[in-house]
Amino acid sequence: MALLNESEQRQVGDAITRIERDTDAEVVTVLARQADDYTYIPLLWAGLTALIVPGALSVIASWLGWLDGISAWYLLLVQWLLFIVLAVVFRLPSVLTRLIPRQVRFWRASNLARRQFLDQNLHHTDAGTGMLIFVSEAERYVEILVDRGISERLDDDTWQSIVVSFTAKVKAGETLQGFLECIEGCGELLKVNVPATHERNELPNRLVVLD
Repeated sequence: MALLNESEQRQVGDAITRIERDTDAEVVTVLARQADDYTYIPLLWAGLTALIVPGALSVIASWLGWLDGISAWYLLLVQWLLFIVLAVVFRLPSVLTRLIPRQVRFWRASNLARRQFLDQNLHHTDAGTGMLIFVSEAERYVEILVDRGISERLDDDTWQSIVVSFTAKVKAGETLQGFLECIEGCGELLKVNVPATHERNELPNRLVVLD
């Protein structure tokens, strides 16, 4: 299932077209399902748990005098079975998101945003007026990146309130509304600080979806 359907994606594209009439900025929007598959996270947590739990149980059993008759092979088997079961359970999306530290999630999403800035050629626009509005849903992460032609006129703090509002929309499951409000808010600032000097459209006005 798509993150936003075709009709919703067109609404985002139309919103970009509207604001670009009043500014020299070239706006690109990117929506990713998630920034990484985090394959190593379930294995890491499963491995740590499989190492700690059987060992802890064996210590407790030894204190209680229950360790007689329990072989090392039995403990090893318990470790492997526990590792396999947890590695599967920890890959469930609802569980996985709780195992990934916030800093790791945001770091991966931020890296993807910067790769997309380059992949979408936002660093090759005339006068350096490229702007990326990036969202990664799984990480609940929103970032606005701009090229030098915009950053020279508007500092990064300018976008902070827009990002905070958009992030709240993503968390509430209102990603489309968040995009529309974000684009409109950015458009108001760009119209004043990076006004249109001539008609142009260097990059496609559409939502790029990384599903």
